[in-house]
Amino acid sequence: MTTATLSPRKLQMSVIGPILALVILIILGALMNPNFLSAGNISNVLSRSAFIGIIAVGMTFVITAGGLDLSVGSMAAFVAGLMILVMNTALPVVGVGIPIVLLGMAVALAAGLIAGLLNGLLITRLGIEAFIVTLGSMGIYRSLVTWLADGGTLSLDFTLRTFYQPVYYGGLFGVSWPIIVFAIVVICGELLMRSTAFGRHCAAIGSNDQVARYSSVRVARIRLLTYVMLGVLVGVATIMYVPRLGSASSATGLLWELEAIAAVIVGGTALKGGFGRVWGTVIGVLILTLIGNILNLTDLVSPYLNGAIQGAIIILAVVLQRERKPGQ
Repeated sequence: MTTATLSPRKLQMSVIGPILALVILIILGALMNPNFLSAGNISNVLSRSAFIGIIAVGMTFVITAGGLDLSVGSMAAFVAGLMILVMNTALPVVGVGIPIVLLGMAVALAAGLIAGLLNGLLITRLGIEAFIVTLGSMGIYRSLVTWLADGGTLSLDFTLRTFYQPVYYGGLFGVSWPIIVFAIVVICGELLMRSTAFGRHCAAIGSNDQVARYSSVRVARIRLLTYVMLGVLVGVATIMYVPRLGSASSATGLLWELEAIAAVIVGGTALKGGFGRVWGTVIGVLILTLIGNILNLTDLVSPYLNGAIQGAIIILAVVLQRERKPGQ
């Protein structure tokens, strides 16, 4: 079985590069605004990173196995809308309390799992390109949440939202729940990638699926599981996100797919598959979040250009990953 190999120089740069970029951003942020390193701003940055970070961990496995998912932002919007709709509908019967929150969480996880499963089945069983499947599902989920909201916004009942808010604003020992959940997901993802057959099989499939198949790796099953895992993690991220604003609309999760993919690539995971690094994805998430945070704290560049900067970062990261051919 063969896996993607990197030269020592490339491996060293892929490890040092993101870390160095993160350090430089922290220094620049501290120099530009004295509030950058305040406890409040750091907590805000980490909490905001959690949503994209949780999704990006799942995206790391998908991309490592040679796949791609463009639908995660729209999927999150649809899951959030469905979750809010079910909780509001059940409120007169169940009442405000832990049971209705658990119901909403179960709906989010189930919806994410089913959405990921459908993407995975279309890709692995019908043989449709991942780009086409997830591009189509991106439009479907965005339209569905717009339909559920009747073109407006789905809002969680005020009393229910007040009861649910501690899931985002509460925490342990001063650390908010989104950060704690993000940390747990990262630890589990890193162990899964580095210490299990599943992680090794993802890398093998992304490197060469034919060789992996000859080595008795169940290629279709592994790829399907990566999309299911990503869908479940979209559900987890949505569970943490809904109590923050208590609403969902067609604008919810906009460009989350761009941020998740950018974080994975910036963190050193090969876009063509065969090599993935969960801890690198965490650094990529922090880099992208810090860029947005610095733009908001300073007047250097308009924060409306954040998406353009992220797009440029993806292109640059892919260019740096390209292998030079003889004579170039």
